[in-house]
Amino acid sequence: MSDLHDLTALEQGELVRRREVSPTELVEHYLERADRLDSVGAFVTLTAERARERAAALAPAPEGASPLHGVPTAIKDLNLTAGVPTAFGSAAFADHVPELSDGVTLALEAAGLVSLGKTSTPEFGSPCYTEPEGRPPAVTPWDRTRMAGGSSGGAAAAVAAGLVPVAQGSDGGGSIRIPASCCGLVGLKPSRGRISGFPMYGDPVGLATAGSIARTVRDAAAMLDALAGRRVGDPAWAPPPSTTFLAACDRDPGRLRIARFSEPVITDSPLDPECRRAWEDASRLLESLGHEVVDVAVPLPREAVPVFETCWAVLTALSVVPPEREHLLRPLTRWLSERGRAVSAPDFGLAIGAMRRFAADALVALAPYDAVLTPTLAAPPLPVGAIRDDADPAADFEAQKRFTPYTSAWNVTGMPAVSLPLHQTPAGLPVGVMLAARPAEEELLLSLSAQVEAAAPWADRRPPGW
Repeated sequence: MSDLHDLTALEQGELVRRREVSPTELVEHYLERADRLDSVGAFVTLTAERARERAAALAPAPEGASPLHGVPTAIKDLNLTAGVPTAFGSAAFADHVPELSDGVTLALEAAGLVSLGKTSTPEFGSPCYTEPEGRPPAVTPWDRTRMAGGSSGGAAAAVAAGLVPVAQGSDGGGSIRIPASCCGLVGLKPSRGRISGFPMYGDPVGLATAGSIARTVRDAAAMLDALAGRRVGDPAWAPPPSTTFLAACDRDPGRLRIARFSEPVITDSPLDPECRRAWEDASRLLESLGHEVVDVAVPLPREAVPVFETCWAVLTALSVVPPEREHLLRPLTRWLSERGRAVSAPDFGLAIGAMRRFAADALVALAPYDAVLTPTLAAPPLPVGAIRDDADPAADFEAQKRFTPYTSAWNVTGMPAVSLPLHQTPAGLPVGVMLAARPAEEELLLSLSAQVEAAAPWADRRPPGW
């Protein structure tokens, strides 16, 4: 008989709905695993008593409730959670306890999920690796000497190691899809405006959004259903889906035109042969499913890269730290913040405008295609510390670009994108491939992703120590 953690999040939710398992039993099962098995650096804070109290207080799922009602999850350390330490991955905020919760936390609570605690993230979610100061690095359970990716590395490590069945992440340049690829998971970044940024609305550029990290496409879709929705006051929003995102997974996508390219977008970076193999195999799989796969040019020019970097640096500088605590910031954060502070207000405005024009040109170029296929990363998960360079933050930043030359393109355009765990190296390391769709077309993206998963299933893969 399967253990509870062998089941998908939706299967666990169905057991709760039928009252064959209680939320309390699920919480206790996962708390025990998190306490015993978190050698992957997944959690920075476990809120065991809070989780137990919430699980015990949950009423049976009402009619129309989320299918994840009663299912355990976790919340990234970037997301405000009232009464729970939220340090944003930074020693400078080690004692910060918010008085209110943000829209992501409130949405998960409204859907009846139960958070076990806060998952690890690098400082302010900036790097593509999760090695927060003074804490263990987040590592992939497929090889604990290698990174889980970032910035949602703790969330991905937790799901991949079976410490929670599904988790929320956030993604401003690939921070959901990067760790999903490193950890052998589905990582879904939705369209700009799909999920509310309430109450801080801290990204004036529009790069970042919350999203789903899961073992299956259907679990990721159900998590998106829980997270999605606009609040009065949101500056932008995506149109609502025709049904649920979960229902879209059961829909035949039809015959699609799928663009593909493998040339790195933001830097000249060699593509690891295993990542190229994953992309080529995915192309053949899509063709075998009846889709037309067409080679296209990279839709964003290299001239867009310094514009993106200007915006990224300013966004980092917006994470204001009291002067007496600035010495606690990591060298990379200080370097990026200094770059951001050096940008004048007019230059920042011009950069936002230029980025929107680059995005518009890319969207026009890709409009004839239903989806776009690229590698997720330029390499399988790297050893811990392979990118981090405190002595030379500029070299650190360039190494991040070489590892992640594809993901940020879809943050610029606002398109939904998903990393799917279709490939493994001979050594057993996971390698993702990435599909993107037109803005607000998550339903089509999920329909296609579910079709791919059905043709080449991965959910039964288990990392060592599962």
